[in-house]
Amino acid sequence: MTEKLVTIPNILSGLRLASVPLLLVLARQGYAGVYFFLFVFVLFTDVADGYLARKLHQESEFGARLDSWGDFSLYISTPLCAWWLWPEIVHREASYIIAVLVGFTVPIMIGFAKYRRLTSYHTWGAKLSAVLMGAGTILLFAGGPSWLFRFSTVVLVITQIEEISITVVSPVWRSNVPSFRHALRRNREDRAKGCT
Repeated sequence: MTEKLVTIPNILSGLRLASVPLLLVLARQGYAGVYFFLFVFVLFTDVADGYLARKLHQESEFGARLDSWGDFSLYISTPLCAWWLWPEIVHREASYIIAVLVGFTVPIMIGFAKYRRLTSYHTWGAKLSAVLMGAGTILLFAGGPSWLFRFSTVVLVITQIEEISITVVSPVWRSNVPSFRHALRRNREDRAKGCT
């Protein structure tokens, strides 16, 4: 059976991935307002693609990977765009931004070292973290208070520790692992099948 590649969730993830170069150009050229509105739309695609994949029964390994690449591209480019558009915010929130970048990249590097690909776990914690981080970043870019961004940074670091733990205990790559507990249960089930 072959996976269907063109689905609504995959189109949304693809749009997110494709929008990153445009976001970079807008930020570099100083178009803060246009950047902000496109950034909000792109964050919406991040929330919508996973929800629609589950509701429309269009979850797939390809979709999980495309979603992860879209997330990775967006999350890695956002601090650079913020530096170009709002350097005072980046200076003020530098320690939190560094924590986000380290918290986001270390699990990816560990996953690449073990599996030679993005982990694509999409844990419950990562989903919560993405929503909080998106809302906190939007609020921050809109000139609002920084408490939600700072709180979401702490949540992100905790969820990334969970992702590292999943990578450590999982002998083979799997996408869409809801939690560390699920990874442990799946490993026990795989060992039990291997023993029978």
